[in-house]
Amino acid sequence: MSTLEQLRPLIAPPPIGLWPPAPGWWLLAFVLPALGWAAWRWRHRWRRTTKPPVAEEQPLDPVRQGALEELARLPRPYDGAPAGAWLQQINGLLKRLCRNHYPNANSHVLNGRQWLAFLDNRCPAAGLTRWMVLVEGVYKPECRLDDKAIAGLQQSVETWIRKHV
Repeated sequence: MSTLEQLRPLIAPPPIGLWPPAPGWWLLAFVLPALGWAAWRWRHRWRRTTKPPVAEEQPLDPVRQGALEELARLPRPYDGAPAGAWLQQINGLLKRLCRNHYPNANSHVLNGRQWLAFLDNRCPAAGLTRWMVLVEGVYKPECRLDDKAIAGLQQSVETWIRKHV
């Protein structure tokens, strides 16, 4: 027997498996999900703190500005004074605005609920349909409004003038 024959056969190295990973991989298994969670939280918090820009109100055209000034000059019927004349002036102002902005709509011939529906279709934010007194109060001989109703109607008409389409 030769010396080569006396040597033991070579031992094949064990196959490299996926498990158990080296010690550094354990650390990565915990760090990557933690980084992902931190990035998600940061993004969520960043979205919550950044607010969308507030749209500034556009300057009004001269017709609307004049209408608002005229509305402000109208004497309001506080302390139980008859409101018929004030309501009639508001209706006249709104009719002039509608005739100017919607010439083909024939809004000047509308009255009652049709008139309020026309106004409300042009600016639902004003909510003028709930102010039936605007069209009925003109025909009542002694229509009186409390201060809260006067302020509410004034605010609704201002909103309509500012925002109607």
